[in-house]
Amino acid sequence: MTEHYYALILAGGGGTRLWPLSRTETPKQLLKLIDDRTMFQISVERIAPLFPPERIFIVTGAQYLETMREQAPQIPEQNFIIEPFGRDSGPAAALGVAVIHQHDPNAIIAQLAVDHYIGKRDVFLDLLKAAYHTASQGYIVTLGIAPSFPATGFGYIRQGDEIEQTNGFTTYHTRGFTEKPNEITATSFVASGQYSWNSGMFIWKSSRAMEEFEHQRPEIFTVLQQIQQLFDQAPSDKPSLDKSAFQQELSVLWEQMPKISIDYAVMESAKQMAVIPAEISWNDVGSWSSLFDVHRLDRFGNVFLGDHPDHVVLDTEKTLVFSERLVVTIGIDDLIVIDTDDVLLICHRDRAQDVREVVNHLKANKQDRYL
Repeated sequence: MTEHYYALILAGGGGTRLWPLSRTETPKQLLKLIDDRTMFQISVERIAPLFPPERIFIVTGAQYLETMREQAPQIPEQNFIIEPFGRDSGPAAALGVAVIHQHDPNAIIAQLAVDHYIGKRDVFLDLLKAAYHTASQGYIVTLGIAPSFPATGFGYIRQGDEIEQTNGFTTYHTRGFTEKPNEITATSFVASGQYSWNSGMFIWKSSRAMEEFEHQRPEIFTVLQQIQQLFDQAPSDKPSLDKSAFQQELSVLWEQMPKISIDYAVMESAKQMAVIPAEISWNDVGSWSSLFDVHRLDRFGNVFLGDHPDHVVLDTEKTLVFSERLVVTIGIDDLIVIDTDDVLLICHRDRAQDVREVVNHLKANKQDRYL
């Protein structure tokens, strides 16, 4: 039934809000933030029951290729798609779609992220099966997360009329996307009960995706056509995208790609969009504060990460500590303490998002040794 179903994992992000643990050479997808597996390994293993290794494709940067191949040796070498440099999720998704479409013009693609926590794996896989059925009819399907608070950092999807019921789930037409509303608007969205958070996971036919890029983003589609010509010139015995000659030509073409997310590039204006409400214990692991939601807390609401077994905590509440050495905390609450070999980060839990500003400061002052 699903022989044309492919998974496309976008794994090229830097994870700046998880600095100083997440660095240029060791971004968050290569870190063990949840358990003894990296975020990348968790993402691959989570979908293994539905997608065999030959139908899992990864878009990432060249500097991460060797580590990812070591962490997921079951995935064929040619399924690692190398983007020359970051251009956000729009071009990354377009490149992945183009590669899979060239491989199988009848493909239906589940575009997934590498940094999501999903507590209910079996439900998630059942949702992907339902999404496959709807996408096969020409819809672009997204999984919508029930909002638990009026977040201003997520996009929102307005739910419309019912399309169908498949595999125990109900699929609905979408009535529009709103990207990162202000707090007042987000509060009204949550109160209405008509909105879901945009999970950033999309399921669509590769042919439909190519059509959307052609109609909405001709500047991206033009580059994809030129990349297709590179495919045609590649050796037929092993058309791997990590070959140096191919990568050099791709780098030249990649300069023409705009820097834009897939949401802005295509999804906000796409036609025939559908949403499936998803109750999967989802979390976008994007900042230190998000780890409070995916880890077991002690009775005072604390989280302790790292290999050191015996931190000493006195009168400490709602605090996260990451360190490989002994950390002692006394009389503190709502703090984040991240201790690495060369950096000590201490910030209030409510300011965790501002870690990105520290990274920007370091870049501006050319303190690259800390990036």
